[in-house]
Amino acid sequence: MTAQTASTEITSDVAAGGCHGGKARLREAAAAAGKSETLEGYAADYPVGPHDQPQSMCPAFGSLRVGLRMRRTATILSGSACCVYGLTFTSHFYGARRSVGYVPFNSETLVTGRLYEDIREAVFKLADPALYDTVVVTNLCVPTASGVPIQKLPREVNGVRIIPIDVPGFGVPTHAEAKDVLAGAMLRYARNEAENGPVAAPRGGASARPTVTLLGEMFPADPVGLGMLLEPMGLAAGPVVPTREWRELYAALDCAAVAAIHPFYTAAVREFQTAGREVVGSAPVGFEGTAAWLDTVGRACGVSAAAIGVAQDRALPAIRAALAQAPVKGRMTLSGYEGSELLVARLLVESGADLRYVGTACPRTPWSNPDREWLESRGVQVRFRASLEQDLEALAEYQPELAIGTTPVVQKAKQRGIPALYFTNLISARPLMGVAGAGSLAQVVNAALANQSRFDEMTAFFEGVGDGDTAGVWPSQPVMHPEFRQRQRKAKAKASVIEEPV
Repeated sequence: MTAQTASTEITSDVAAGGCHGGKARLREAAAAAGKSETLEGYAADYPVGPHDQPQSMCPAFGSLRVGLRMRRTATILSGSACCVYGLTFTSHFYGARRSVGYVPFNSETLVTGRLYEDIREAVFKLADPALYDTVVVTNLCVPTASGVPIQKLPREVNGVRIIPIDVPGFGVPTHAEAKDVLAGAMLRYARNEAENGPVAAPRGGASARPTVTLLGEMFPADPVGLGMLLEPMGLAAGPVVPTREWRELYAALDCAAVAAIHPFYTAAVREFQTAGREVVGSAPVGFEGTAAWLDTVGRACGVSAAAIGVAQDRALPAIRAALAQAPVKGRMTLSGYEGSELLVARLLVESGADLRYVGTACPRTPWSNPDREWLESRGVQVRFRASLEQDLEALAEYQPELAIGTTPVVQKAKQRGIPALYFTNLISARPLMGVAGAGSLAQVVNAALANQSRFDEMTAFFEGVGDGDTAGVWPSQPVMHPEFRQRQRKAKAKASVIEEPV
């Protein structure tokens, strides 16, 4: 059997089984189809933990969201119809107001290579310079595993940039890191443009002061607050990456330093470092966090110690006062998959919380070390690439008075009668930095802590109604039959065994 025949057979299997064929099979197919270099790059940039992969939503949601937020940017997805439906539904649920292109396929077009031609045709039809600066083309799991070579697409069509990326669920661990896949690809393209000739100026003109590029999505008010913190040092807040339009990428690269507010943007950091920019970690959260961040950023930008001191003296008293006016008391655990978990943890600790555990689905990087070291020095357990099981173990071990976490963590906490807050919508969607961030968590956190009496009342009210299979009101205690469940489990395991061909 030739290598081409073997690759075709694997591609046919993947097309038939879709993304339900298992990660090992998909990785095998992708390697056989020539995607080894892409997967090896992702493995280096986004290493997983001791478990296979964090439990997160489809990673492609992250890159899709980045493209949909950019002006004059079109998006084409290539993947199974069910995946595309789920991704577009979720993106519109989170506020997207534009269409998503889709190139359908079947086993025949996938195996024969016709799918690539269909994608290419769609790109040429969509690339209208009157409407778009950029077209992002994304391979999802099945086209990536099948080796659809979207990297062979032309770099531009009719003056419109073409950005092809593979974002397979079996190669990119979390949707947060998928944002970096697209941000890094765009920065690389923009850097090459800037190196080869004049590029467009920022919409509002070039900054009169050296800028600090902000890496990572954040609350809209945070960049404004960061600019106020930087002003006494003669610096200005630069663009936020991922950007909202293409020309901001040039301004982001043309900076004095980069602040990795979210420390997992490995591909983006690589582009900034290639452009000769220094990258610093952490963020101005709380009193100590702001003092350290101003010092680190100032030194990275060549600011004098006197000017750094002026900036600290101007900002820190107000932050100390804001923290004192909005104290937080209570034993807590925190977990999430956005990438800002350690920053929120620092702010909670400085606000007075007895934080025992912080888990993040994102990996440990050099730019997360300042926050990790600060938290661990105060007795907080920090776990990168945390699994749901590890987050639940922390919930059981530390018995918090408030659990902040992902949906299943919040669900489990409330089942146990513990107040809980969903991290993504209720915590990370708030200002965290500077004076605005100092008191932003107290109201929602203290309100949740005050709900313990309500949980106690509900627990008492439903006491004795059973749990799991015995839930409900019964005239007599239900009789359990574990032997039936064991037989069913064995039958299911036997049915799932697939015999390998001889």
